[in-house]
Amino acid sequence: KSNSTSNRVMLSKMSYKDSVFFRDGVRRIDFVLSYVDDKDCEKKQERRKVYEANLVKVGLELETEDKSESEDENTYFVKIHAPWEVLATYADVLKIKVPFKVNDIPENKEMPMNWLSTPFRLPEHIMKPEPDYFTAPFNKSKSDFFLINDKETFFPPSTRNRIVYYILSRCSYIKEECGDKDKKGIKRLLNNGTYTSAFPLHDCRYWTRSKDANCESERYNLYKHWARFLCFFKEQPLNLIRKYYGEKIGIYFAWLGFYTEMLLFAAIVGTICFIYGLLTYDDNEWSKEICNEQIGGKIVMCPLCDKKCGYWKLNSTCNSSWQSHLFDNVGTVFFAIFMGIWVTLFLEFWKRRQARLEYEWDLVDFEEEQQQLQLRPEYETKCTNRKMNRITQEMEPYLPITSKCARICLSGATVLFWISLIIACIIGVIAYRLAVYAAFASIMKDSLTNNLEVVGPYITPQLATSVTASCINFVIIMILNLMYERVAIWITDMEIPKTHLEYENKLTVKMFLFQFVNYYSSCFYVAFFKGKFVGYPGNYAYMFGKWSKLRNEECDPGGCLIELTTQLVIVMTGKQVWGNIQEALVPWLMNWWGSRRARSHPETLYSRWEQDHDLQSFGQLGLFYEYLEMVIQFGFITLFVASFPLAPLLALINNIIEVRVDAWKLTTQFRRAVAAKAHSIGAWEEILSGVAILSVVTNAFIVAFTSDMIPRLVYMYAYHPKGEMNMKGYIKDSLSLFNISEFQPLHEFCLSSYRDYRYPPGHVKQYTHTMQFWHILAAKLAFIIIMEHVVFSVKFFVAWMIPDVPSDVKARIKRERYLVQEYLHNYEVEKLKIQLSQNGSDELTSEVDFYEEKSVLLLLL
Repeated sequence: KSNSTSNRVMLSKMSYKDSVFFRDGVRRIDFVLSYVDDKDCEKKQERRKVYEANLVKVGLELETEDKSESEDENTYFVKIHAPWEVLATYADVLKIKVPFKVNDIPENKEMPMNWLSTPFRLPEHIMKPEPDYFTAPFNKSKSDFFLINDKETFFPPSTRNRIVYYILSRCSYIKEECGDKDKKGIKRLLNNGTYTSAFPLHDCRYWTRSKDANCESERYNLYKHWARFLCFFKEQPLNLIRKYYGEKIGIYFAWLGFYTEMLLFAAIVGTICFIYGLLTYDDNEWSKEICNEQIGGKIVMCPLCDKKCGYWKLNSTCNSSWQSHLFDNVGTVFFAIFMGIWVTLFLEFWKRRQARLEYEWDLVDFEEEQQQLQLRPEYETKCTNRKMNRITQEMEPYLPITSKCARICLSGATVLFWISLIIACIIGVIAYRLAVYAAFASIMKDSLTNNLEVVGPYITPQLATSVTASCINFVIIMILNLMYERVAIWITDMEIPKTHLEYENKLTVKMFLFQFVNYYSSCFYVAFFKGKFVGYPGNYAYMFGKWSKLRNEECDPGGCLIELTTQLVIVMTGKQVWGNIQEALVPWLMNWWGSRRARSHPETLYSRWEQDHDLQSFGQLGLFYEYLEMVIQFGFITLFVASFPLAPLLALINNIIEVRVDAWKLTTQFRRAVAAKAHSIGAWEEILSGVAILSVVTNAFIVAFTSDMIPRLVYMYAYHPKGEMNMKGYIKDSLSLFNISEFQPLHEFCLSSYRDYRYPPGHVKQYTHTMQFWHILAAKLAFIIIMEHVVFSVKFFVAWMIPDVPSDVKARIKRERYLVQEYLHNYEVEKLKIQLSQNGSDELTSEVDFYEEKSVLLLLL
């Protein structure tokens, strides 16, 4: 008998512990706080006692799980439920939009060739298309105006946890008589160790549905149909993501999915350009001349470094010349122009997609509400001064202009210092390249690698220097990133931004500016500085002056473009691989280690709040790092794409994986994020537009100055000795001669060659630039001007042709606003009629009828 009673108790305990409800099975758990009771610290106990009492005063309901019920028998869990009155009050405060009438505007969703997309669609029972409603900001006093069928399910869990977090962020943890307004907010309590964590609950385990019929099991659906890699070709359930995680996370995945789709077109064109390079391999006349024993084999080149480097034959660079042709051909110019137009189409079509999401997700006019209503708790507590808001006519906190300027100046100086540190590191890497090249050149003369049949010819001092310098640069990039992250957050906190949106925008600018310099500076060096300030034999340029003995670096004999490609591949691929390891493997290992003890318990005794407690915290800046990673990748595939047409293909493959990795870690490895609203991707949109404009300039300069395209065209059209339209004789024409006997009179040969356009020894203007040099320079500048004007003209024309907001969305927004006003007006009139009829005043009723007719006429006008 006693055994059966204990079994019933155990079953009851098991059922409530594996659900998202209080012990009564009715009240939903909207938020969970956890803490470890430190008996030696009375301050923490007092803070918790006052804080929880204040939460109850606000109207929240609490239920505490004793530490004896927890897996480690040391952690308390405080479960929080927001009843209808609290939800309604704060929905009114936050102006949360809710439905009041089914949308009766007809929508044409029929798409031509719709059947083609069937394999990529998810079934309707997963997408769960909901009826479209007219919505309006919730007003508690007019609750009967809205479509409220069930108060318990009217506000979805994501909205409920957003409201509760808003309360937690502003609730005080000291008694009112103390009068210290700074002592409030869950964030401060987490920082000082009063609570160990605060999070909303996932609705079930990700690998199985909830046994509770009242639970939605949306996490399971997201995992099964979205987070698994085998679903990589399926559409994303954006409405379900938005419903479960909130609009901010939903719009990130909408943008990432759209970016990945658009990358498909860039990847196809880039691959075609690369294939063109392969197919025109045999038409590469200049490489044939370099590899020819009678031409390249008889051309002696000047040493590439002082003392340790010797004279060398041009045909030793045969392989690098062929490799360079894969990326340095006519297709490269076409692809650079194509990408300038692609990036405009991407941004314009995204604006249209974003506008449609804003309408569908009730985010129109959201930014104004965000700015006015949702001040950061830190801003409210740290700004002790008050002033009148001209719009709301209420007193609000503000930061004095002197304090604001001082903080901004200190912040700017800090950012400049760290950018200077990056530049110093890059100069150090360049010095390494100069110093090590000579060492590699002397070591690899008689190296065993020269005897290797397959890879031997490819292992050259230039390649060894470029690869090792790129790897060292990548390691420095990673170290500086880790260090700067903390600094950027610290100086942004110091500025005390007013709203969460302003905070993220300030941090975004600081982090992107730093990472832009950090990731791209080495590529900018190779593309625009390396080999451009070399001098000529007998008058070489040195990095820190002749005393340093670090002679400025020359380009690989195959050209600097192949070195830029090497740099780009190593940094871009290394970043993507390292990013995926950090995003997926690290959280998984930490969760595996953290839940190792609980895994030995039966699943039914491992409560829902304990399971989520053992997961990683997503954090307020979780999405920030995701955006930053993708925008840096966007810079790689646009700024330097002329050097590597396969960059979009690599990015596409990475992003197909990235979507599912982000979905997997968010669904399985992280606690449920607090829902937040966002009507766009924020400051990232302006950054993407800036990168798009800069990419046109950088690609034009890469084609003109880094590639050999312009010198070849000038030779073919203007300097071919026989006037023929081919490249025969180009190699000899592109080299200048130097008289060795001036320095080494006993040498076996008198003349050596180097890459430049200078008059030969013995000429009246010996070693000065020839007229061909100036013609080529003029052609390069002309190409830059023409390409930029053509691409920018097309960009602005395309941007003008494609409106940011689709016409049907504009019409629906206008009609919805009109209908909202009309229905609200009718509601008010009907309510007034009922009140007056109850009072029995016929005269006032006729006045209301007159007022109604007049209002309708004004509304129509």
